[in-house]
Amino acid sequence: MKLQGLHLHFDPASGIAGDMTVAALVDAGVPKAVVIGAIKAMRVPGLTARFEQRRRGAFAGTGFVVRWPGMDHGHDHDHHDHDHHHHHEHRDYADIRRLLRQAKLSSDVKTLAGEIFDRLARVEAALHGTTVDKVAFHEVGAFDSIADIVGVAAAIAWLAPVAVTSEAPVLGTGSVRTDHGRVPVPAPATAALLRDIPVRSEGAGELTTPTGAAILATVVDEFRALPPVRLRAQGFGAGTRELSDRPNVLRVLLGEPVGGALPPSSPETVLLQANLDDMNPQLVEPLMTALLDAGALDVWMTPILMKKGRPAFEISALATPAVAPAVAEALFLNSTTLGVRRTPFARTVLARSQAKVKTAFGVVSVKVAALDGRVLGATPEFEDCKRLAAKARVPVREVLAAATVAAARLAAEGVR
Repeated sequence: MKLQGLHLHFDPASGIAGDMTVAALVDAGVPKAVVIGAIKAMRVPGLTARFEQRRRGAFAGTGFVVRWPGMDHGHDHDHHDHDHHHHHEHRDYADIRRLLRQAKLSSDVKTLAGEIFDRLARVEAALHGTTVDKVAFHEVGAFDSIADIVGVAAAIAWLAPVAVTSEAPVLGTGSVRTDHGRVPVPAPATAALLRDIPVRSEGAGELTTPTGAAILATVVDEFRALPPVRLRAQGFGAGTRELSDRPNVLRVLLGEPVGGALPPSSPETVLLQANLDDMNPQLVEPLMTALLDAGALDVWMTPILMKKGRPAFEISALATPAVAPAVAEALFLNSTTLGVRRTPFARTVLARSQAKVKTAFGVVSVKVAALDGRVLGATPEFEDCKRLAAKARVPVREVLAAATVAAARLAAEGVR
């Protein structure tokens, strides 16, 4: 099965770290030799890596184990605390860049690994008040973490994904012991690396490490639900210990995109409403148009009876919080209302993409909806059907029927 050129999606419901990322990508189908070869290319004497099978909770996954001369006896390469709890050989950023520059790696692997380390170096320099080149990688400078980052870079370069998305990473809770003392979760470096990225604070202990945060911040194009894809593979990267409330695994998914992914819809909305009993009904249509032009997601009108039996109608507009003020202003400007009711709503929205299907009348755009990447349905764009019907001089329903059949076929292919 060809795995290159697909959509790559991370599901860090138990957090993320370097070793689990490498393991998950190999578990999904990246050849082990790609990772092992990249680590050997670093030419660090005695540095070795291997993969092993692990069961965590109800899931069987892959573990990634790195060894080097002089490492702590009994050292566990575990994502929840391995970045912090061991006395590693510290290396500054200039030294790491030298290692990468001298390694016999392809330019894309060197570039990606360098970008991940560069993010870490800049964050550490800002936190500790030093220059980037002199940053000592206390948390990620050991050979195992260098291997993690180079291994991840090699695996992703091999996959050459067309796009990379991720769910919001779970950070964990409580505190973690570092070389700088005990600090609350997320560790300062992790928090800085995840700036402006959606996160979830749950789970016990440190679940997302600085290395994992740097990987996500570097490789992920968009933090969102998995868009519609034809799923091709999944992989589970397992940590070394069991967690009490969730399987200690990082899941990655690989799939062939169904059309082009549309931007995710806002989960937070505002319902704006007003009762109108003194407005010319002819003004309802331009009012609804003005509300949509102002950015409303949807607009509708409901006939109602008000006090003393007066016939009236209720105008309703659904909008995102960002555009709600503009929609309210349009409601005031284009109606006779003296007040607008606002009600916040949370909603669950399917991930969507735009695709095209062929019919006897021409090409029709369809909107594909999916839940966790699984295609649930595809709906033809009515305006396309209307345009093609006028061109072919046939009823719109004939074009719509043909497009509906083609869309159903596309949806069925997405499920397989």
